[in-house]
Amino acid sequence: MSGRIAVVGAGAFGTALASVAAASGGDVVLIGRSADIVETMRLSRRHEKALPGIDLPHALTYSADIEAVRGAGIVLFAMPSQAQREAARTLAPLLAPGTAVVVCAKGMEKDTGRLLTDVLEEELPGREIAVLSGPGFAADIAKGLPTAMVIAARTIEIGAVLAKALSGPTFRLYPSTDRIGVQLGGALKNVLAIACGIIEGAQLGDSARAALISRGLAELSRFVEGHGGEGVTVMGLSGLGDLVLTGTSHQSRNLRFGIALGREGNAAGWSGDLVEGAFAASVASGVAAKKGIDMPITDAVARIIDGTLDVKTAIGQLMTRPITQE
Repeated sequence: MSGRIAVVGAGAFGTALASVAAASGGDVVLIGRSADIVETMRLSRRHEKALPGIDLPHALTYSADIEAVRGAGIVLFAMPSQAQREAARTLAPLLAPGTAVVVCAKGMEKDTGRLLTDVLEEELPGREIAVLSGPGFAADIAKGLPTAMVIAARTIEIGAVLAKALSGPTFRLYPSTDRIGVQLGGALKNVLAIACGIIEGAQLGDSARAALISRGLAELSRFVEGHGGEGVTVMGLSGLGDLVLTGTSHQSRNLRFGIALGREGNAAGWSGDLVEGAFAASVASGVAAKKGIDMPITDAVARIIDGTLDVKTAIGQLMTRPITQE
């Protein structure tokens, strides 16, 4: 892996990751689709739409040309989960063998239910595919507020190299080899954050939220183990840590989406395009059904979103399930 880093996707999260890597002395280029936005960032060192009021490092460079990924040893895929396959196909001819490609989205592929690392390994053979996840809002990262996340790679040695290259004084990455657990923790915590929002919107109380978080983690652990991952991973940054953040902070789109569902009973006025949990709920529910994994909270969220179950009935069904040992 060469020392150059390319971040593909100039949204809030991609810009924040590029910013912290550049501020730590890395040779970093941020690649965006909009030439106008890219030029504005270059001139002003601001991305007001995504990260208002935050200055970007002088060392960070910008491009609207995908050719800018050539020669990068580490490439961060910071576009939404449902755009990762298309991006991989587009960029494949530009990425040298051995390039580390890091998934920086939290979700599963909607059409196939596959993990994003599996999707990228299919589209980008011969590259090292890793995944970055955990509790970190883009604005906090870009402001230099203390943040810890996890990066999972094929080997702990590769994970350690990536962690060192992408970390900074206030941004700490912990290496892992459980790409399955890290990804599913990142994807399904969004579903559980929607459920936390539904509880808040329906004014069901903090005790209900605490119960949901704990039982949701048990559900998530079963799902991870059913995919060959390590259930204990969900007790770390990419599971519990991320869920505490997105299930309690109003900065979270997934929480706010859930609040709207809880208050109004529908998602009118919301675009689900950037609410990753809205995609993940239906995908995970379908996969769990095929694998025979019991996922009552995820199933309920998926049905509330698609309009086949109302909130009151969902709560009643969850509270009257057979009592089993914790």
